[in-house]
Amino acid sequence: MNVLKKRLLLAATVAWGVSVLPNTMAEYKPIEQPVEPANPSLKIESRNDLFKEQFPKQYQGWADTSKSTDLDSVNYEDPRVVVLWAGYAFAKDYKKPRGHFYAITDVREILRTGAPMTPDAGPMPMACWTCKSPDVPRLIAERGEAGYFGATWGSGGSEIVNPIGCADCHDTTSKDFAEGKPALRIARPHVLRPLEKINKKFADADRTDQRAALCANCHVEYYFAGDLKQVTFPWDNGISVDEMEKYYDDIGFVDWTHALSKAPMLKAQHPDYETWMLGVHGKNGVTCIDCHMPKVQGVDGKVYTDHQIGNPFNAFEHTCANCHDQSKEKLKDIVKSRKKEIKDVMLRLEDQLVAAHFEAKAAWEAGATKEEMKDALQAIRHAQWRWDYSAAGHGGHIHAPDVILKVLGTGLDRASDARTQLVRVLAKHGITEPVKVPDISTAENAWKATGVDIEKERRAKAEFLKTIVPQWDKEAREKGLLPPEK
Repeated sequence: MNVLKKRLLLAATVAWGVSVLPNTMAEYKPIEQPVEPANPSLKIESRNDLFKEQFPKQYQGWADTSKSTDLDSVNYEDPRVVVLWAGYAFAKDYKKPRGHFYAITDVREILRTGAPMTPDAGPMPMACWTCKSPDVPRLIAERGEAGYFGATWGSGGSEIVNPIGCADCHDTTSKDFAEGKPALRIARPHVLRPLEKINKKFADADRTDQRAALCANCHVEYYFAGDLKQVTFPWDNGISVDEMEKYYDDIGFVDWTHALSKAPMLKAQHPDYETWMLGVHGKNGVTCIDCHMPKVQGVDGKVYTDHQIGNPFNAFEHTCANCHDQSKEKLKDIVKSRKKEIKDVMLRLEDQLVAAHFEAKAAWEAGATKEEMKDALQAIRHAQWRWDYSAAGHGGHIHAPDVILKVLGTGLDRASDARTQLVRVLAKHGITEPVKVPDISTAENAWKATGVDIEKERRAKAEFLKTIVPQWDKEAREKGLLPPEK
């Protein structure tokens, strides 16, 4: 364990009052990952504004992602999540995603990334930038994977400044791109490798699979592996919720130890690519691009790809209507019904998990041993992994509602297993009455119940945004990474 890892672990332990629980999982044995060296021949122009004149329609579509402004707090909307993520940064701040235009702004402002006042300060590793900017593949090409991943998030502030854009999907410095051809490319080596594991090698794929795989730059499940904190996809066994869970269990990976239950937890990211592949659209070759970036006709009569990346219903005649013969209103009603069904089951699972975490806390306080708790904590881990897999994804109710409902159903099974085991442990230690769950009806109450000083977090972030972020932008402009300030 290197010094940085020790410091991060100690900081988390002190900040959350959590002790790392041994013997509930196998010792973490990371699967060795390749580490690509620098590749100076790979040229990436990460500034999106430089392509405005050459591709005005596509650029304007991309710029219109700024119209997706909803940034509602899930913590306030559903305070249960504060308990579910207790001890993890998501408990402090988790917001619904908005347009790609805001990718840099949002990762700077979210409380999860902390308030590093120096380049070496934590708490987050460089990997937390990885989905946010075409500056990331540029830096990986310049420094190699070890040079990129082996740093803190704060050290990347003046280098990673352009939000998700052109060079994330296109070879923007190529002759083909200059001639107006798509020149599709994945420049992140940690994305290319796992695609090969599932027989989707990008270089050999047809245009349909390539277009879909571009979204796997970011819309996937991943974790930060080893001391390097290298972005890694858990696809060695496959892409289903069970296959990825087995991968994590086999290597003993733990994202964090839960502050209440001390369960060894997994945090799902956003497994949209995997869910899409398993669902009806993926099985029928209907890609993310077909639904979210359709071909449209401009006022000049020319057809181009809409880069606004919006809700398919906003361009119904160019998206859903290509396959579905229902009216827009009928299809929206069907989708709304499926979303409600999934949400109802999801909330039932949340309630079970909240109760399980507090019951586990009560069992520890009553004197339960690690061996007595082991099976219950593993069941909590597996149940919440299924909830998180379903909740963290975008559009699962459209992409694969049958898959999501099955995942949630098996999550309820595992939550029931956990609570049954906890009842026995509690009874063994003299507790036969139901464990009371404190009032978590508001985010403030939930933060209090889980030991979060949210105002302290907000004050630190405000100071960071006031003093450090302007320095980052100033340095980026001096390097030519951003256009001159107007």
